[in-house]
Amino acid sequence: MRTLIGCERTGTVRDAILAIRPDAKVLSCDIQPTVKPGPHYEGDIFDVIDYPWDSAVFHTPCTATSVSGAKHFEAKWMDGRQAAGVAFFFNVRRRSSHIKGRIFEQPISIISTLFEKPDYILQPWMFGDYETKATCLWVDGLVGKIIPIYKTSEECREALGIEPGIKPADRIHKMPPGPERANMRSATYPGIAREIARVIA
Repeated sequence: MRTLIGCERTGTVRDAILAIRPDAKVLSCDIQPTVKPGPHYEGDIFDVIDYPWDSAVFHTPCTATSVSGAKHFEAKWMDGRQAAGVAFFFNVRRRSSHIKGRIFEQPISIISTLFEKPDYILQPWMFGDYETKATCLWVDGLVGKIIPIYKTSEECREALGIEPGIKPADRIHKMPPGPERANMRSATYPGIAREIARVIA
């Protein structure tokens, strides 16, 4: 199995796949170096996208498309960042059409309006990470069905032994400004990464 993890620096999804399929040829790719040692191409996604991959997971940048930054949409439109962000998403889809199984990930964003509604909207607590951060997935081709472990946040809370009345953490949305804020906000939660690995491996 040959799998490309596009726009991932953390190695989270890459390593989750390798945990299931140690024999797989998995490569993460990002313009930044990988955080964890492992197979990684530091450079443009389009340098490696035409390789004969069997599957791929694409975490296309969302800084200019996420509705969490809606108050800045006008400025991002005026300087072209939003159009560039949307165009990048569609360019990755077009250039990866030869790949049999594909997953595209974004937060709640304008992609849902300009493209189509996502196949899944996931929360970290569905897979054992007691936090909130809506994650949209568009799934194409030979990819299995995503199956949450928990149907409600209460089920997750009880399973983790967390006291009643404590809500899932809203850490991502409350993260203070800083040089690493964008990278930290875009990181995939381990539980979601394991489920993506399961359905694509």
